Amino acid sequence: MNARSALGKYGESLAARRLTEAGMTVLERNWRCGRTGEIDIVARDGEVLVVCEVKTRRAGAFEHPMAAVTPDKAERLRSLAACWIHAHGGAPPGGVRIDLVGVVLPQRGAPVVEHARGVA
Repeated sequence: MNARSALGKYGESLAARRLTEAGMTVLERNWRCGRTGEIDIVARDGEVLVVCEVKTRRAGAFEHPMAAVTPDKAERLRSLAACWIHAHGGAPPGGVRIDLVGVVLPQRGAPVVEHARGVA
């Protein structure tokens, strides 16, 4: 595992913990749909299915992780959500929401984890 993928895995672990602390149930991590891509975290928030993108950056990086969901990325996340729903027997009664968890790792101190609901 290279340093970049280790950083991403660490951020995803922090994100999964944050979602669990917020009362969500993590259903899957790193779920792949053919060539469409990967969902970092699939969770359930009550009756709502949550497709969660996780972005992790070191402090001082060029872009804040919360700025990482471009319109193209949002469209890909919507396609991945549809793929997951199709593979798992249909949409949940509460619908689907796309969230973003941004993780910033400072040189010193605790990581900063931000959770934005309904970003796309």
